[in-house]
Amino acid sequence: MSEWYEESFGEDYLIVYRHRDFGGARREVEKMIDWLALPHGAKVLDLCCGMGRHSLALSEAGYEVTGVDLSEALLREARSQKGAGSVTWVRSDMRKLPLDGGFDAVVNLFTSFGYFEEDEEQVKVLREIHRMLKPGGKFIIDFLNPAYVIRHLVPHSIREDGDNLIDESRRIENGYVMKDIILTSKTDQTPRRYHERVKLYSLEQFSKMIAAAELRLEAVHGCYDESDYDAESSTRMIFRGIRT
Repeated sequence: MSEWYEESFGEDYLIVYRHRDFGGARREVEKMIDWLALPHGAKVLDLCCGMGRHSLALSEAGYEVTGVDLSEALLREARSQKGAGSVTWVRSDMRKLPLDGGFDAVVNLFTSFGYFEEDEEQVKVLREIHRMLKPGGKFIIDFLNPAYVIRHLVPHSIREDGDNLIDESRRIENGYVMKDIILTSKTDQTPRRYHERVKLYSLEQFSKMIAAAELRLEAVHGCYDESDYDAESSTRMIFRGIRT
């Protein structure tokens, strides 16, 4: 039986999340560049790169970028973008990467974490980040803020995208934020159904997993404006640290 992320991150994902723009990725990368303070030409791994928005922005900024994702559909979209030839694209599960490491930085963005049921599986991802980094290499993990998500959860929404009707239901259940997505088109009323599930981790729980992977946490930001993380008001929980 396929895992939810193997089903959900296909061609229809490009419809559901079409509103995520490349301009926003560039602005986020500008802030990440300040945080990472890397020299021109540094090697950066974008772990779970999706359709390549941040990989391409990092490449444009002068870094040697490798983008990794499990979804062939999203990688195909990434490879079709302008400038994609300057990025190395790799298809892989994030828990076991076919790479030797030696990266100056690893970034894991836009809640591309918490996909697995067991905590040890999440730690495997963090250990791979450790293995990918050279000593002194830096990491950024951009995760959701659980308290903010719970307080601002929109249980149900419907929107149109061209010929597609996108019906999304959201709930908190057994320590996960769940989303059920139903797509129907005007030309074909047969519903296409998808499910997304991300495990909710507090700052303390996430910090313990980072430590278990022998990474050192240096700062936690609440969003990309550099504000410190506040459990109640921050929209994100962005971890920044180093491999010692």
